[in-house]
Amino acid sequence: MAILNYTTTIDAFKTVSEIEYILVKHKAKSVMKNYEGESISGLSFLVDTGAVQVPIRLPVKVDECLEVLKREKKNSPKSNIKATREQAERVAWRILKDWVEAQMALLDIEMVRLEEIFLPYIEMRNGQTIYEQLEKKQFLLKG
Repeated sequence: MAILNYTTTIDAFKTVSEIEYILVKHKAKSVMKNYEGESISGLSFLVDTGAVQVPIRLPVKVDECLEVLKREKKNSPKSNIKATREQAERVAWRILKDWVEAQMALLDIEMVRLEEIFLPYIEMRNGQTIYEQLEKKQFLLKG
């Protein structure tokens, strides 16, 4: 299986900047980056719904991406897959940018609302996203 963007050479900082620009063009507010050392480890922003500003935290899981790259390299030793942390950062952020871009295209044609797109990533007062809360409850919804 070929991983999307697995050969990218575009720096994670440039990609995060592109994501930020896409979000701001679509009325995101207060974009914030989190860092671990010199690496960007997260991206959060606010969406103004008219009634409230909703905090959203996008997922980027570099460690998981690195494990997939390693597995793919092991399964295809002759491939040109680079299974390094730096490459995993570039790939993870690039794929997230592509996803955000595709979601904004749906928003542009009024097929969805911004809150719908990012619903799983809305951050609750306890710091968890809606997805994380549902996962903890094994996705059991109370009627």
